[in-house]
Amino acid sequence: MTEPPKILEAEAEAADENDRLDRFLASRLADLSRTRVQDLIRQGHLIRQDQLSRGGETIRDPKYRVKQGERFALTLPPPEPSGLRAQEIELDIVYEDDQLLVIDKPAGLVVHPGAGNQDGTLVNALLAHCGSELSGIGGVARPGIVHRLDKETSGLLVVAKTDIAHQSLAAQFADHGKTGDMERRYLAVVWGAPPKPAGTVEAPIGRHPTHRTKMAVVKPDRPDAREAVTHYRVLERFVLEDDEKAPFASLVECTLATGRTHQVRLHMAHLGAPLIGDPLYGKGFKSKIRTLPNHLADVAEGLHRQALHAAHLAFIHPTTDEYLAFDSELPADLDKLITAFKEP
Repeated sequence: MTEPPKILEAEAEAADENDRLDRFLASRLADLSRTRVQDLIRQGHLIRQDQLSRGGETIRDPKYRVKQGERFALTLPPPEPSGLRAQEIELDIVYEDDQLLVIDKPAGLVVHPGAGNQDGTLVNALLAHCGSELSGIGGVARPGIVHRLDKETSGLLVVAKTDIAHQSLAAQFADHGKTGDMERRYLAVVWGAPPKPAGTVEAPIGRHPTHRTKMAVVKPDRPDAREAVTHYRVLERFVLEDDEKAPFASLVECTLATGRTHQVRLHMAHLGAPLIGDPLYGKGFKSKIRTLPNHLADVAEGLHRQALHAAHLAFIHPTTDEYLAFDSELPADLDKLITAFKEP
């Protein structure tokens, strides 16, 4: 059923005369972004009413200039179905309110349905969990995915429930903390060690020229090159008793200053320290396993995924402006790997 219209009145104290209609309405509807308000106006859902008891005039121009004393009725149609199936899948929900959720995603869970993954994804699970709570993103009843984690990467991920939350979070992730408080930190277990104890990788990323599922560090002047910046520091180096100078592996903390596909995985490989278990960017280092004692080789081979965990996530709440920060402990498989490497 269509929601009853929200009646808004332009008054001298609340809206300056000559204000744009879309800006005026968006400032009074907490769950709608200005883009969504513009769409609703263009679709004919906005009526100007001089007196609420009489018929009104449909206005389809978001740039219409509001005049003092004018009153408007905006009809919010119910969100259109997403076409995706809601599925009851257990989720580790770290935080939830009426605007967003923060999920601690396990390795192996795909975030969004796609070719070969129409079911069993995080989005399918969220559709079941949120149900009618989803106010719709752009008019569609779906959760707002503003960033993704690879299927085999574990850790923290934030999801928007409302249009306004989606818009705010997307802007924060696009900015990546350059002007705000958004922060994403990963823990990675890599072969060997980066060349320096700490540093910054500034290496543009684009599509691999021949491998459709891979990304690559590319020249800045390539048409698809996108800026990619990762700050890193080595937290711990793992060495064997007979070769204490050269670490066979390291635990590295990576902080993103951009958010490109496979960024941490690719940048660590670019430094010559690919992630343990990475099937795309660490294949050439499988021979490393054969140099380890049997018990360490067994643990490394048993990981069955890249050793990458989204351990820290911080951002500003879209509607309360509260600073929210979350930390996720290492999952059991990575904890087992690190524990074994500490005591070779």
